[in-house]
Amino acid sequence: MSCKLQLSKIAVPIAIFGMSSNLVGQNSQQTIEEIEVFADSRRTEGLTEANASISVLGEEELDLILQTHYQEALARVPGFSGNRNNGQESLMALRSPVLTGAGACGAFLIAENGIPVRSAGFCNVNEMFDTHSEYAQSIEVIRGPASAFWGSNALHGLVNVRLPDPGEVGELTLEQGPRGSYRTKAAIGSDNGNFKQSLYLTGINEEGYRDDSGVDQQKASWLYEYTLPNGIKMEGGFTYNNLNQETAGYVAGAKAYEDGNKRGTNPNPEAYRDSQSTRVWTRFTMESGDWEYIATPYFREVNMNFVQHFLPGQPIEDTEHRSYGIQLAAFRDLTDSSTFSWGIDAENTDGSLKQDQPNPTTGSLFVRRTIPQGMHYDYEVEASQLALFANYENSLTDRLELSIGARLERMDYEYDNLMIDGRTDANGVACGFGGCRYSRPADRDDDFTEVSPKLGLSYELSENHTLFARAQRGIRAPQATELYRLQGSQTVADLDPVELDSYELALQGGGNNWNYSAAVYWMDKENEILQNSDRMNLNGSETRHQGFELAVGYDLTDSLSVNGVFNYADHTYDNDLVSGGQNINGNDIDTAPDQFGNLRLTYRPMDNLLAELELVHMGEYYTNPENTASYGGHDLLNLRMQYDVTEDFMVYVNVMNLADEEYAERADFSGWVGDRYFPGEPIRAFIGFTWKYR
Repeated sequence: MSCKLQLSKIAVPIAIFGMSSNLVGQNSQQTIEEIEVFADSRRTEGLTEANASISVLGEEELDLILQTHYQEALARVPGFSGNRNNGQESLMALRSPVLTGAGACGAFLIAENGIPVRSAGFCNVNEMFDTHSEYAQSIEVIRGPASAFWGSNALHGLVNVRLPDPGEVGELTLEQGPRGSYRTKAAIGSDNGNFKQSLYLTGINEEGYRDDSGVDQQKASWLYEYTLPNGIKMEGGFTYNNLNQETAGYVAGAKAYEDGNKRGTNPNPEAYRDSQSTRVWTRFTMESGDWEYIATPYFREVNMNFVQHFLPGQPIEDTEHRSYGIQLAAFRDLTDSSTFSWGIDAENTDGSLKQDQPNPTTGSLFVRRTIPQGMHYDYEVEASQLALFANYENSLTDRLELSIGARLERMDYEYDNLMIDGRTDANGVACGFGGCRYSRPADRDDDFTEVSPKLGLSYELSENHTLFARAQRGIRAPQATELYRLQGSQTVADLDPVELDSYELALQGGGNNWNYSAAVYWMDKENEILQNSDRMNLNGSETRHQGFELAVGYDLTDSLSVNGVFNYADHTYDNDLVSGGQNINGNDIDTAPDQFGNLRLTYRPMDNLLAELELVHMGEYYTNPENTASYGGHDLLNLRMQYDVTEDFMVYVNVMNLADEEYAERADFSGWVGDRYFPGEPIRAFIGFTWKYR
């Protein structure tokens, strides 16, 4: 494994922004200054005005990537090292290791047009597939704790998918991929003066590289914009997602991803995941006196049913939740150099979870006696989230700017167990060996109140170079599953919110044909929730996270440019913990590579021809907390080419894994089976066209 990061010995520029520079001839500092973002303050502002570590993947770049999975796009973002699992599944990592477990998803806030796709207490590690990212106008990523405008779950970062502005549009994209897979995208919209509207549709059908691993997915987004006679602007719409997926499990054995007899197989042909989600929202913007007010009421519904093929007995999980919420914010310019904003977020959620095992458990006598057939959990949770936040910005001098803010947030849970309390089977019969694995707490209420402050300074070194410093705290309340889906002898999970203190120094800037951003960060996380060897959910872990991120773009000529992202990170356990009979204090956290990055060479020899060669690097990482098993990493080459036949008709070909590398999308280690992997796909080509008919 590579040596650990020694921050005190790094002598490099340091910066805060991670801009993903786009296409040929667009790496000037002036171009960066034209980029607009929504994610920092929940209203549109210039990227260079935001005191935050924000990366933006723009529309032109996303149109070139034409992602089949969001990982293909976010791999260009500093700090991102997430795993692509089977089908549309994923595990996020953003200035963090790849996090797993019941509440791991609570470390990241995923939003679409500023609306979180899941309720704060009901996250899911795969929730990026709920966004209509295939039709994104841009994808904004805040690295590290998000601003005071975002609360619980924006711990390690925020991903916001911005859909296109509604209006006149008409286009059709058809794509053919390997093994008979295809994708269809269509958009139609109109501009009727005061009323604009657009409909975006996406359909995906993939047979899957591995046995019984096909994917069918449909997405629809309708967007509108309307201004009332009194001047109030309304923007809104809905997004609907339906996913039906056959899921392939791990293949086991040392370097099984290189074994031609294993890599295409599926040891869990019975596994599946079905998911449906709907979001409806309207954003009202109005001015009154010196204030600008923005109010966004929304509704969300999520339903998911899947086989937990990774558990003994393979129980079926069925979850759902419905939320009503509103985001309120007010903005005012106090003077020519200072602004103040404040707001309230309120949300109410009704959620439920059922876990049912239709078949008898197989395996050892202990497993068969402690995991009964039948219903394991059946509970409902009503959750409410209420937050008050404020933010103040002021130019202290011509070059020095201050940004200070804070958020006070409260989460309340009312839990209702619909089964027999305790660790019996569904009929109240006790299990052998001291009791059943699954434990159902008695009805209870829980509440959590936290404050998350932030302080930021920016100093303009020169016209094109700015230095930043920021300190802030990220929070997340325990998820409902961490509180009420217990195991073993635990009857109450007495948990505290997870807290992450982040400190950052940064520098960003550029010139006529180049730009750069760099950042050094230090983060300490406390009260991390883990499951110990007795299967109890406890606040038992402290971790330390530090790293260096560099993003650069340079136009070599008018037709040739190079862009890259380099990451050097160190994620370690920071308190005494016993795993596998060892104290792992000071060990690297598993699935946390020290080095990873991305390098792209983009070439446009003619106005109607564009080509990009991309190198994706994933460094070595440990696959268990004891640091006794590891994955060696990989390097992938991707080639993308687009040709405009006419102004309205474009054909393209994307060749992924051009060198046909044998690699693992995810490597893991299990005490039961040893090394196990999600094998990566071999070389594959996607050919398609886009017709803009209006």
